[in-house]
Amino acid sequence: MAVTSKGTLLVEGHELTITNPNKLLWPEAGITKADYLSKLSELSPYLLRYCRNRHLTTIRFPNGYDQKSFYQKNAPDPVPAFVKLAPLDGINYINLDSLPTLLWLGNLACLEFHPSFHRIGDTLPAEWVIDIDPTLEEEPRIMEAAHIIGEVLDSLHIQSIAKTSGATGVQIYIPIQPGYTFEQLRKIGYFIASYVVKIYPNLFTIERFKKNRGDKIYIDYLQHWYGKTLSAPYTPRAKKDASVSTPLLWKEVELRPSPREFNLHTVLDRLRKYGDLIEGVPLQNLDAILTRLH
Repeated sequence: MAVTSKGTLLVEGHELTITNPNKLLWPEAGITKADYLSKLSELSPYLLRYCRNRHLTTIRFPNGYDQKSFYQKNAPDPVPAFVKLAPLDGINYINLDSLPTLLWLGNLACLEFHPSFHRIGDTLPAEWVIDIDPTLEEEPRIMEAAHIIGEVLDSLHIQSIAKTSGATGVQIYIPIQPGYTFEQLRKIGYFIASYVVKIYPNLFTIERFKKNRGDKIYIDYLQHWYGKTLSAPYTPRAKKDASVSTPLLWKEVELRPSPREFNLHTVLDRLRKYGDLIEGVPLQNLDAILTRLH
């Protein structure tokens, strides 16, 4: 049987050329490019929510997740007419705001989507994220660490949600009322990070250099900043299990699941069951904690 090397898709009135649809992008998970595009299509209402109107960085893996990759900030030339660009500081970023754009990027083997923390045309943060990054490749305490930080936020009357990074870490995601600055959020982040390092000195660190962290879990309150990026909620990741950055219920975090459980094979059923858990968290007012930190 001949292997199809090219095909076309009609998406929202736009014709897309799909190359090498049978190429395995995640061999161990058995996911071909055609499978990936199908799953991206189903993920799109959720993934686009956190990528549209942002400056997008993607990571491309032309021959699959375990082969050579490169970061793409500048839109490749030529760009289809339906793709919107979002120039910033001399870089022609892509605005991932539509299903045709998502599938076009998927066909280019963009396996990861990392949006800016601020919206196009704005310099203020769109949300607040604390990144919890293990030093060890296998870190069974990562969910315990996320739970501790969630409880500290709760004690400050700040509602949050944990999401797997899709790799080894967990991120604490806090929807915020508009108007706060990156500087203000960093100040609260430093306060929380310093507090948990003091209470749990054998578990947490804010040491920036990995070689000096031992086996401790790094609380990266610095990553959340203008011009930086982080894995979007619902982005796939270039990992063996085709893991997906997935928001979790706090009661799930307590059960200490493995981030690998949340992947392209499982995430769609989960979304049908729970919907977007982030959307259920109201925008948080941080005035009280900021007043105390002055």
